Amino acid sequence: MQSWKERLLTIGTVVTFDYTYMRENRRRPDPLPQLLATHRRALLEARAGIDGPAILIGRSMGGRIGCHVALEEKVDALVCLGYPLCGAGDRTRLRDEVLRALHTPILFVQGTRDSLCPLDILERVRSEMKASTYLHVVEGGDHSLLVSKRHLQAAGETQEKVDQRILEVIARFVERTATSDG
Repeated sequence: MQSWKERLLTIGTVVTFDYTYMRENRRRPDPLPQLLATHRRALLEARAGIDGPAILIGRSMGGRIGCHVALEEKVDALVCLGYPLCGAGDRTRLRDEVLRALHTPILFVQGTRDSLCPLDILERVRSEMKASTYLHVVEGGDHSLLVSKRHLQAAGETQEKVDQRILEVIARFVERTATSDG
C-alpha cells in the first residue's frame, strides 16, 4: 500500500495503519473482531486530526474490513482495491454479506485475472447491493492489480500508466462522492 499512499496523496490527506499481525510480522491475520477494532481506532484517530470526508481505501482484506467498519461508523465512501470476494479463491465461499448490507457508495477496482474476485460473481453481487456501486476493471490485472508483462506489451502499456488510470478513477469517484449527499 505504500506506493498507493504516495499516489493517493495527490488527491488528499492519507492516513495509513497496519493491523497488529502485520506489525508483528505474523502471516496469519488477526481475528475479525480485532481487525475491526484496529480499523475503527485508526478511522477515529484520523478523523480527530482531519476535516473533510472520510473515505476508506483498502487493498484486499483492508478493503473488506473497511466495508465492515462502514456498517458501524459514518464513512462517506469506500474504495476496494482487489476485493477478496471469494475466500481462498473458492467461488462457493463468498464474502458478500457485508457488501449487501452497505449503504455507503463503493468503488471496486478489480483485475480480470483476480481469482479472489471473479467479475461475473462481483457483477451479480453488485446488482443486489443497496449501496451505489462503481467498478473499474483492470484488464489483465491480478489480485494486486498488477498486469502481466505479456498483456502490457500487447497493449503497448506500462504498469505506471495502468496505475495512473486507476488513480484518476479514484480521484473522480472521491470528487463525486465528496460533493454529493451520497
